[in-house]
Amino acid sequence: MAPALWGHFFSSDLHSCVTSTPLLEGARYWLDRGAPSTATITVAWSTVLRKKLGRAQVLAFFSRLPPCLVGLEACATAHYWARELRALGHEVRLMPAQYVKAYVKRNKHDAADAEAICEAVVRPTMRFVPVKTADQQAAVLLHRGRERLVRQRTGLVNALRGHLAEFGVIAPQGLRNVGKLIAIVRDERDARLPDLARQVLQVLAAQIEQLEAAVAAIEKQLMAWHKSNPVSQRLASVPGIGPIIATAIAATVVEPSGFRSGREFAAWLGLVPRQNSTGGKHRLGGISKRGNQYLRRLLINGASANLLRSKATNADPWVIGLRRRRPPLVVAVALANKTARIAWAVMHRHENYQRVAAAA
Repeated sequence: MAPALWGHFFSSDLHSCVTSTPLLEGARYWLDRGAPSTATITVAWSTVLRKKLGRAQVLAFFSRLPPCLVGLEACATAHYWARELRALGHEVRLMPAQYVKAYVKRNKHDAADAEAICEAVVRPTMRFVPVKTADQQAAVLLHRGRERLVRQRTGLVNALRGHLAEFGVIAPQGLRNVGKLIAIVRDERDARLPDLARQVLQVLAAQIEQLEAAVAAIEKQLMAWHKSNPVSQRLASVPGIGPIIATAIAATVVEPSGFRSGREFAAWLGLVPRQNSTGGKHRLGGISKRGNQYLRRLLINGASANLLRSKATNADPWVIGLRRRRPPLVVAVALANKTARIAWAVMHRHENYQRVAAAA
């Protein structure tokens, strides 16, 4: 058996900022010293080095090490550090922080976190997070930026509606009717609004229009990325999945083979019942709501739209039978679960979706 050197490092001064420096919070490495030309070290499965590193010292430290195994919690900036360390020749494994937490002994501090990741990174049943490339992260950023802008637009629209309602000015619900309110705000001849209120509301109206233009620009970029990505185009062939959902799944799910089945993929998205079973008694509750909240919401919204507008979906005997037994929202979640399974199969098999004809 080749001798090995195990160790970890951590930075206590940056530990409080976990979301910005996951690598510095507790990176763990494994040095294989089995080569004949290296010094013989008989220490194995024990900590032989504890070192605090600042952000500027990390790459210089690892550049002096032979290729080793580095374990990181999959938090913010983890993919960047994984790419940088891989460029130095190291093997990097990212792990969800909630899976590492089980290995923390007693109180939580930097050394305990480092030791926990050292234990977790070599577990045979540990699930690892695929490292995203810079282009994949950029595609995800388009969705995150769009989501933030849409939330800001919704808040401003609600504020504009609420303020105008105080003066008796209302409009039907829906984003398409906001233009009528903006026209009233800019109409100087409309005596229902005092001049002082009109000045403030014009500022809100201008911000809404700016956000509209920004969201439209991002959606144009997403459409261009969708047309250039074969995985996204295959996903768009699934009923209930449009370009927005297709690009979100294609950018987020780097390796579909990491899931053993479509059900496991749906469970990763939190679209399966939450279990509280014991003693052979199965107790199922509502959906677990674990995993990627953004993808789960998009799939449920897409399923709701599919149920509302698709004649083929409404004619499906499975949907008809489910609607007789369950409320509308439960039906939408069930259809989202089915859509997620189909999406995994499309990505895993590298083929477009083909609807199976219903049995006569």
